[in-house]
Amino acid sequence: QVQLVESGGGLVQAGGSLRLSCAASGSAFSINVMGWYRQAPGKQRELVARIGRGPSTEYADSVKGRFTISRDNTKNTVYLQMNSLKPEDTGVYYCNVIVAMPLGVYWGQGTQVTVSS
Repeated sequence: QVQLVESGGGLVQAGGSLRLSCAASGSAFSINVMGWYRQAPGKQRELVARIGRGPSTEYADSVKGRFTISRDNTKNTVYLQMNSLKPEDTGVYYCNVIVAMPLGVYWGQGTQVTVSS
C-alpha cells in the first residue's frame, strides 16, 4: 500500500505562483509515473502534467509554458511548479502515482488551488 501526502495549495492572485508537492510512502514499491490532475467545480477531472522515470513529461495544452513538473526519486516526491496562474487554473489538484511493483494506481487527497482575478 502506498500513501500520498500533498502540500502547497492555497489562494493566489492571477499572475502569481504556487508549488505543489506530493510525497509517496509505504512498504517497498517501485514508482513508474507520477502526475497531477485537477478538477474544477462542475467539471471532470483532467490531466495537468505527468512525468515518467525517464523522465519523460506530458502537459495539458492549457498549462504548457507555465507549469513545470519534476520528481525526486530519492524522496519519492513529485513537484508541480505553477507560474503565471490564471483564474481558470482554480480547482482541486490531485496527485496520482502509478506503481510498477506491485502494480497499483494511487491518488492523493487533493489540495485546493484558488486563483483570484
